[in-house]
Amino acid sequence: MTMINAAPRDDFRLSMLIYDTRYRAITIQLFVLALVLAAIWWLGSNLQANLEAKGRPLSFEFLWSRAGYDIGQTFIPYTSDSTHFRAMLVGLLNTLVLALFGCLFATIIGVIVGVLRLSKNWLVALLTSIYVEIFRNIPLLLWILVIFVPLYEMTPAPNAFKVTDEMIASGTEPAASMILGGTVAVTNRGTYIPGFLFDRGFEAGWMTTLAIFLVIAGSLAVHLTLNARARRVQEATGVRPTTWWKSLIVLFAPLVLVLWALGFHLDIPQPPTRFNFEGGVVVQNPFVAMLIALSLYTGAFIAEIVRAGIQSVSRGQTEAAFALGLRPNRTMNLVILPQALRVIIPPLISQFLNLTKNTSLGIAASYADLRGTLGGVTLNQTGREVEAMLLMMLIYLSISLIISSLMNVYNRSVQLKER
Repeated sequence: MTMINAAPRDDFRLSMLIYDTRYRAITIQLFVLALVLAAIWWLGSNLQANLEAKGRPLSFEFLWSRAGYDIGQTFIPYTSDSTHFRAMLVGLLNTLVLALFGCLFATIIGVIVGVLRLSKNWLVALLTSIYVEIFRNIPLLLWILVIFVPLYEMTPAPNAFKVTDEMIASGTEPAASMILGGTVAVTNRGTYIPGFLFDRGFEAGWMTTLAIFLVIAGSLAVHLTLNARARRVQEATGVRPTTWWKSLIVLFAPLVLVLWALGFHLDIPQPPTRFNFEGGVVVQNPFVAMLIALSLYTGAFIAEIVRAGIQSVSRGQTEAAFALGLRPNRTMNLVILPQALRVIIPPLISQFLNLTKNTSLGIAASYADLRGTLGGVTLNQTGREVEAMLLMMLIYLSISLIISSLMNVYNRSVQLKER
């Protein structure tokens, strides 16, 4: 009896790219990717050809030419003799700083208002509801203008804070006074706040800042490690070790020691004797207006996200926590919010992205962000509209992707782990 062995052939054939289910999906994806790349290449080639036909080939050499304009608020050294590339970096840093503080303050406002909207006190719930509805239903551009104009029109000039020897002798008070214990002055030129000075800092200022940030990051890492260890002990024994005093020491002692070693002290702005304040740091009114408007506007949307996230948690969770003897604030912090985070985080990412992109409205308040520098003065001076727009699109896309990636990492960490 003859046995016929009909084992399948393992050798690869081109037809398998279409008819074999193991390769078909990859073939389709590669084909679609090739079409997309071909479309991008075709659009780019047509753009380049049209620009060359008009005698304006695509070029980014303008970035290295002299900018020739001043920028009010800068976080790195800049003069009118700097290049357009330097001006672009200044605008980018202004955008990032505004977006960072805007996301921080909007989150704080949104969480507080979102929780208070569920308060059983009808007055608190009504006031927070009015805030949410007003800010959500009026365009952000109008809020920027509403906040920006009074900062110029209704605040005193710096010379209104002037204190002279004659005024001291006669006991006359200045026309305007500083707030917060005489440390902050709100004027039509900007808000003067205390600055940071270091008597024994590094020669390069950025090294001093880096050292402080490294100490803070190290303290936070040790604090998280302590909490993680306490959580493991609690899960194993049912008793949570006392860590609050260790956390306080870890979080504050290294920072205090470093600041003392660097000779840290505050530079309080002094009232002007002639025209302007001496000392301190001035925060330009455009930045203040943008920060307030973005924080309040985005905070209203985050408040609704937080409220919806809390309401998505079953009421039985609250009743069970109360039955165990937990107080309402502990129940909210330990039971409700941790479960609500998995509902809150995804739409919260969208709000952070919206706030970052909305910083481009700073041109309405004369804020020199990326849109005001690269997409404003630089574009008008050089006439390189296509190049400037391409750079801005690429930068905003990169920032958005970075924010999304970081928030998605956090989102995965708070999701329920399936067994």
